[in-house]
Amino acid sequence: MLQSEIWDDEAAKSYDTPGTGMFAPEVLGPTVDRLVELAGGGRAVEFAVGTGRVAVPLAQRGVPVSGIELSQPMIDQLRTKADEATIPVVAGDMATARVPGEHQLVYLVFNTVSNLLTQDEQVACFRNAARHLAPGGRFVVELWVPELRKLPPGQSAVVCQSSTGYIGLDTYDVLHQQVVSHHFRFDASGGREARLFRSPHRYVWPAELDLMAQLAGMTLESRHADWSGAEFTAQSPSHVSVYRTAEAR
Repeated sequence: MLQSEIWDDEAAKSYDTPGTGMFAPEVLGPTVDRLVELAGGGRAVEFAVGTGRVAVPLAQRGVPVSGIELSQPMIDQLRTKADEATIPVVAGDMATARVPGEHQLVYLVFNTVSNLLTQDEQVACFRNAARHLAPGGRFVVELWVPELRKLPPGQSAVVCQSSTGYIGLDTYDVLHQQVVSHHFRFDASGGREARLFRSPHRYVWPAELDLMAQLAGMTLESRHADWSGAEFTAQSPSHVSVYRTAEAR
């Protein structure tokens, strides 16, 4: 299934969860704070801007933000919060689409680089980020660490999250570095019925990301376990990695 088919009208309308989940203040606040700092008063581009979860509060903090987004329904949902003048959006693939001008910051959050299902596409995404950046500009990637250590011998599935009314299950194809996320949400009538949303991904190790950055002419500036700057360790489930282009000579 194509990404544009996955992120359809139904997905776009149900994506926002104001005040909870990835929209919770304790999640979104540190993200926006760090991106304001990294933008350094310059312009920013969000790859896969979606419904504006990050772009809208970032623009409200005074950072000029543009976006690239493949899904028209997601753009339409964003437009209920911010007009084209406030957050311009280019409809297209984040591996190839261009926003005019130079920028100090390009960012790609919440595991979205893994939506590109081949290594070639992911490398192209890094190169596209570099093309958007002024000398000394930064590309920020937020990504989960593959949970292969949790896989029992002979099994291919891992429960990635479980809470009231929700179970998340990842199925891995370790030969091809692919994973499919299965999101089961149960109704309020005793859990007799469930809605399933599935999305395919190509998982990437931090070291592979670093090599992609080198191919695009960028180097790793920092890596932390979260947006607040916690130390990244072997036990960290995710990371925020900041890559930087060379300064002008």
